[in-house]
Amino acid sequence: MHGKALLLIIVLGIGGSFQHGYQITVISSPSMYIKDFINKTWEERYEQPIKDGVATFLWSSVVGFYGLGGFAGSLSVSFITAKFGRKRAMIWNNVISITAAIFMLTSKTAKSFEMVFIARFLYGLSAGLGVNVQSIYLGESCLKEVRGMVILTAATFFSMGKFCGQFIGLGELLGREHLWHILLSFSSCFAVVHLLLLPFLPEAPRYLVIERNDKELCRKALQSLWGEGNYKVEIEEMLLEQAAIRGKHTKNMLELLRDRSVRWQVITVVVISISMHLSGSSVVNVFTFSIFTEAGVPLDKIPYVTLGLGISEVTTSVTCGFLIENMGRRALLWRAFGSLSVIMALITVTLTFKDSTYWIPYCTVALVFLFVIFHGGGAAGVVIPFIHESFVQSHRPAAFALVGCLRWFEFWVIGTVFPFLLNFLKSFCFVLSVATCLAAALFFFFLIPETKGKTVLQISNEFKKFPVWRTPSSDKNIIMETRF
Repeated sequence: MHGKALLLIIVLGIGGSFQHGYQITVISSPSMYIKDFINKTWEERYEQPIKDGVATFLWSSVVGFYGLGGFAGSLSVSFITAKFGRKRAMIWNNVISITAAIFMLTSKTAKSFEMVFIARFLYGLSAGLGVNVQSIYLGESCLKEVRGMVILTAATFFSMGKFCGQFIGLGELLGREHLWHILLSFSSCFAVVHLLLLPFLPEAPRYLVIERNDKELCRKALQSLWGEGNYKVEIEEMLLEQAAIRGKHTKNMLELLRDRSVRWQVITVVVISISMHLSGSSVVNVFTFSIFTEAGVPLDKIPYVTLGLGISEVTTSVTCGFLIENMGRRALLWRAFGSLSVIMALITVTLTFKDSTYWIPYCTVALVFLFVIFHGGGAAGVVIPFIHESFVQSHRPAAFALVGCLRWFEFWVIGTVFPFLLNFLKSFCFVLSVATCLAAALFFFFLIPETKGKTVLQISNEFKKFPVWRTPSSDKNIIMETRF
């Protein structure tokens, strides 16, 4: 890279998915300290001990407000990106993150757990909006030849954020009772860096041409990001997409769902989203502590073994960046989900017979690492590039908003329902994941096109070849394939 593309990737990463990953994992380390803070604050304020039911509700609110904020942030993606553009949307999003840090840092002094709720909601709002805008910004700023690799960095920074949250939360660092409020607000330091650097980087070139109709500014943005050149072919491809959507306004989520011309794309991204959450990733995270305990890992060493999982996830995410442009999106998806179905089936077996012999728990630990590798290196890495490539400019923000809302809703449902499934099914709760992964692998193998190396218009035509959703009107509007 001869321009500022690498700097843009890093700045967007630390201002978007990195902070989301950090907030996902960091909450577990100081959980006992936050509960004590809530209990003591309640007793001082009302001069009576807090009831167990109230304490549980307030603690669940600390976790739940983050998900609620994420849902609200995802809902606002279409509106915010249409009103402010990609660059200003990211800037204002990190202002929200810094505001959340102010509430979190002052909550302990103010003796207000309500301020913790507000901070968690704002962090969720920032995550729900920032991750989606980051993915759109990246995809609209890169060249076709490296599109998958560039968009994939959103997943890489998410993994790095999760690892950072685990690492900073160690007792030797900020995972101490008197530092919990600093630990939970530490990610906003990256928001400050983001705000200092992003104003000096260009707006997304594709946005400049298609929505602002400024070819010259687009050319300058491409030259700033990727080095000198006239970029005639790239700009012509953007103009063809602009002509194809014929100046249509940016769709909202409801309009996206009603549009039959993109029905198959919508079904595909919904299947991807549901498959990701039911694949067992959330379940494995819940089981990690008990699995490592069964394997004989000392309790005080489990956080460090968990760090090993984090390192594995980051490493496989980076590796996926090289695979995605060689193997393609479709191949990575069906192979990853096929492998995950086998791994989850084996985990079900090893958990069922964990007391049979001493070496079976060690097999379970190894399978957990394999799950992280195949999930992070295949399924999780391909999702964002595939969504971006499947929709034209007018539909893309709404598509990310839809997937974001599904992600946060599924996060809430799994968190609510899974404890009951665990009590009822025990280790057999993984059977649902096995079936989901197998069905997803078959779906991706037979029913979706490959998007590697194709323009957005060519990919749109590929989806229109499926006869299920073709209508006479849609046939008339099929975009002529343009090859470069």
